[in-house]
Amino acid sequence: MTYEEIMQKLEELGSEQTKKIYQNHGVKEPYFGVKIGDLKKLVKYVKKDHELALQLFNSENHDAMYLAGLSVNPKIISKETLQNWITKAYWYMVAEYTVAQVTAESDYALELAREWLNADEEMIAVAGWSTYANYLSIAPDDELDIDEISSLLDKVENTVHEERNRVRYVMNSFVIAVGSYVPALTEKSKQVGESIGKVHVDVGNTACKVPLAKDYIKKVEAKNRIGMKRKTCIC
Repeated sequence: MTYEEIMQKLEELGSEQTKKIYQNHGVKEPYFGVKIGDLKKLVKYVKKDHELALQLFNSENHDAMYLAGLSVNPKIISKETLQNWITKAYWYMVAEYTVAQVTAESDYALELAREWLNADEEMIAVAGWSTYANYLSIAPDDELDIDEISSLLDKVENTVHEERNRVRYVMNSFVIAVGSYVPALTEKSKQVGESIGKVHVDVGNTACKVPLAKDYIKKVEAKNRIGMKRKTCIC
């Protein structure tokens, strides 16, 4: 399918109900309001065309941007493209999911995660923490820098409640990711989770809730799934 055909299909799949849901979460025009499940059905038409995926992201239409993230090949995407993508990620769904997940599977995962999580701009910092968390979910244990990850847990413990709104959310998620995917730091993650307690995030006019990190990790433990990696973090 061509770019024009994909955009036409997205428009057909959009609905006012889904548009309203996205609006409550913070999306801006242009967007059609396509459900994630329907976007996934279009991946097969885009996945083998890397340039088409890039074109969709550059449209700055939210639905097309999210589809691009599901379809692009993270192993051939350039660092320059990822840097360009993060400048266009104006709200958390693109920064925290699309850009972060693709970056986590790219050759620049740690390099960009380290750079971004210290950024002054909220959505870039969001992408940085989320990239690192997603990377932990797929990377083999012997490739992880345990000392660095431990230091980042300390950073969360010491600063999370003073951070910007959505950064607080992804910092909390980082603690959960470490506890769930890095057995060597599970106990420390639970301790950090207990220390930070409830992390307050303004989720707008939605029913979303911020999970308690310690409780979440304990649930993963109860299922005997600590350290079980995912094949992909792109979803």
